[in-house]
Amino acid sequence: MASEEKKIQIYSSSSSSSGRLVTPFWKEKYERDAKKYWDIFYRRHQDKFFKDRHYLDKEWGDYFQVKEGQKLVILEVGCGAGNTIFPLLSIYPNIFIHACDFSPRAVDLVKQHKDYSAKQINAFVCDITIDNLCEKIEPLSVDILTMVFVLSAVSPEKMPSVLQNIRQVLSKNGCVLFRDYASGDLAQERLTSKGQEISENFYVRGDGTRAYYFSEEFLTNLFLENGFQLLEIDTHNKQVENRSLELVMNRSWIQAVFTTKPTNEQELQNNTKEEKTGDVQSNDLDLSEEIISLFNTSQIVHEIIEIQAKDQIFKIKAVPRENQHTCKSTGLMVWESAHLMCNLLSQNPKITEGKSVLELGTGSAGICSMVSARTAKLVLATDGDLQSINLLKENVSSNLDKEYSDKILIKKLFWGDKDDIKEIKEHVNLFDLVIGTDVSYVREAILPLFETARELVLERESCEMKPWIILCHTERRADEEFIVSVAESKGFELLDRWFNGVCDGNGIIKSWFSNYSDFAESSVRNSPLSILVFQLVD
Repeated sequence: MASEEKKIQIYSSSSSSSGRLVTPFWKEKYERDAKKYWDIFYRRHQDKFFKDRHYLDKEWGDYFQVKEGQKLVILEVGCGAGNTIFPLLSIYPNIFIHACDFSPRAVDLVKQHKDYSAKQINAFVCDITIDNLCEKIEPLSVDILTMVFVLSAVSPEKMPSVLQNIRQVLSKNGCVLFRDYASGDLAQERLTSKGQEISENFYVRGDGTRAYYFSEEFLTNLFLENGFQLLEIDTHNKQVENRSLELVMNRSWIQAVFTTKPTNEQELQNNTKEEKTGDVQSNDLDLSEEIISLFNTSQIVHEIIEIQAKDQIFKIKAVPRENQHTCKSTGLMVWESAHLMCNLLSQNPKITEGKSVLELGTGSAGICSMVSARTAKLVLATDGDLQSINLLKENVSSNLDKEYSDKILIKKLFWGDKDDIKEIKEHVNLFDLVIGTDVSYVREAILPLFETARELVLERESCEMKPWIILCHTERRADEEFIVSVAESKGFELLDRWFNGVCDGNGIIKSWFSNYSDFAESSVRNSPLSILVFQLVD
């Protein structure tokens, strides 16, 4: 008899953490641009991502029972596309619902729904961390407030202000019906293993949206400290099995009810349910995530990005930048440095004219290589990631006429790899010019970068122009002084340096910007970009 096939348990509780938090720069950016990321989310998914929450009546039906003639007033915080609102209205047609979200696009989706009626729904844009709800809703007028996978999207530091805000509009006997992610959930394990932790139990997803994973203790204390009483709380742990992929996935969520009405210890004991485990029907399992998409790494979302460089318009297929934490390779995105460099090359064709050009860490976009192909003798676009190379080939083919695409060779090149370097030397003459955009962000990569460049540039007589390296980047973990010192150790001297409009060299880079009249209005004008120009000296 054939043995039973062993199913894979994804991200068990023993998964090891990467031990790496996102940098302060990205932490601040995700906080600052939270509304933008959710707006992008709803632009991409519309109302197709979340399932309607038909379990609400089953889980909390008792709270919606009222005396004849009484009309409940509901507030749905973080209404999204209306997946809570419309199931509730279908069961309780006499309720009135206030619905808010800080994504304007989400609120528009609610208003566009076929069952939307201004007589029953007041939908409005609101950032509950800063906007006073009393400006939109009468104080002490809300009977039931629903928070379904909403508070987790708020940074822990701002959660108290959210609770103070909602408490203003809740009636004296009002209830908060709460469901959200619980500590130990599969998604938390996944995000931890990928180094997407912002702070303790707080993570950023690949699309830039964020999620906090609650413990019962943290959630209870949070509400108690902000004037609420606990009526019931329980943590659900479910194993979700996908037979076709042979995956077993541990999902966890926390469900609770809080009230502004004082309660006693005995009432809490009577209403608190024991932790639930076991199988669950798909209709009851709502974790606001497409489960399979978490593990199908081959299913990468691409978008077409239009980039204009002088008279050229490139339509580049790339991964949106907000997905940077889910990509193993940063080369699948288009960075600001590439935007700037391709425009400088386009405005100054003599930089590449008649030269053999090598681009290191080209990534999937290849816009600098494509611009260089207009005037260069030959362009070699390289990257160490095969997925980036495959997408690069597609972008070059779809954006260039054969006259120019034939001048671009695309090769795998992992810096410092002797076999990769040997293969290039066997098929291509050495190079006059090396270009790299955002290839110098990690200190460990700087030495192999310059070692590889030194192997592949032409040795010239003293009377001829020596090969150059042009690097454009945002300074991250490798500071410029370190980059310059490594370059010098490999025989490259710094000719010129530019930082966001300020030059401290001999004016080479400044002259390039004299031809770039649109720089002041460009999208990268306010980015903290640097350009370094090196020349081989021995």
